[in-house]
Amino acid sequence: MLKQRVAALVLVLALLAGTALPARAEGLAPGRFALPEFDLPCRAAILIDQATGTVLYEKEADQPMPIASITKVMTLLLTMEALDEGRVALTDIVPVSEHAYGMGGSQIWLEPGEQLTLDEMLRAVCVSSANDAAVALAEFIGGSEAVFVERMNEKAAQLGMTGTSFKNACGLDEEGHLSTARDVAVMSREILQNHPKILEYTGIWTDSLRGGQTQLVNTNRLLRQYNGMTGLKTGTTSGAGVCLSASATRDGLSLIAVVLGSPSSGERFAAARQLLDYGFANFESAQAPLPAEMPSALPVTGGAEEQVELRYDQPQTLLLQKGETEQLSATLELAESVQAPVSEGMQLGTVTVTAGQTVLGQWPVTAAGEVPALNLKLGLLRLGRALLQH
Repeated sequence: MLKQRVAALVLVLALLAGTALPARAEGLAPGRFALPEFDLPCRAAILIDQATGTVLYEKEADQPMPIASITKVMTLLLTMEALDEGRVALTDIVPVSEHAYGMGGSQIWLEPGEQLTLDEMLRAVCVSSANDAAVALAEFIGGSEAVFVERMNEKAAQLGMTGTSFKNACGLDEEGHLSTARDVAVMSREILQNHPKILEYTGIWTDSLRGGQTQLVNTNRLLRQYNGMTGLKTGTTSGAGVCLSASATRDGLSLIAVVLGSPSSGERFAAARQLLDYGFANFESAQAPLPAEMPSALPVTGGAEEQVELRYDQPQTLLLQKGETEQLSATLELAESVQAPVSEGMQLGTVTVTAGQTVLGQWPVTAAGEVPALNLKLGLLRLGRALLQH
């Protein structure tokens, strides 16, 4: 037995290099769901699953156009980021400048020098779509609206919003102030996924400010008319037409419907309702199945450590067509061992999820840490320990 251990250690000291599995597997296969061909009363639209970002319907989704107060989704996103990072607090006083006071369109009639809390400004923006409050927030977070708009565009680029150019923080018509239905869906998904506290504001139907002197009524009437509606933002200008980014959740499935350039408010809400009805009627969210066996670690040959911990990267939930849930299964393909050196993130296996005969997606099993190759010093130390044990 001792000779076998010594021989194994000698082989280890040869420091033979190993290879990993192929490159990282992709997630849910694009194009699995056929997009419907019905038309809507708007210039552009898109329907996506919030959890996965999967597109379920689109119409002229990449055409740049004005988006009115849907712009405020980005203003709210940057504000929520500042809140979550501790740079500002809901109790902070947000001053009102002459510039914010001068905003036209929808507003709560802020006065220069008036002081409302950040919480109150958020309610004014989310419920009444107040342009003056949105600009006051931009100045408070960015120092000036101009600097804040630069950050809006930086965030848009970071999120891959290639069809977007912001010129202001509130969405008033301005030359070059454009976005697309797809980009609106991207920033809507970002705020809903990573800053869910925004739903505490977008779901408010009525509220008041200034000790009850200013009444707020939500501009998104689907909050009272559509089961599961949670937000998100309306918008209307002469250049943009009537717009909406609508979020709704039913039975664990969350959808985002974006409608841009409708002729009227009624057609905007009808289009959003049709999109959401289609999504909830045809799709469902289900817990992702797990393989029967899921080892927590994998043996390492020729490494400074004898094993490496494993990380399973499959999602917690899956987007499915209605009726697929009962057919779900998961299989694991995993190497018996891996040759050092092992780098963190190296793919060592794959989890494949299927519904019947249909492959829904493949997700990697990766190394949770690194294991350097065994060097001469460590090898001799191990050899000595093995000899002392006998």
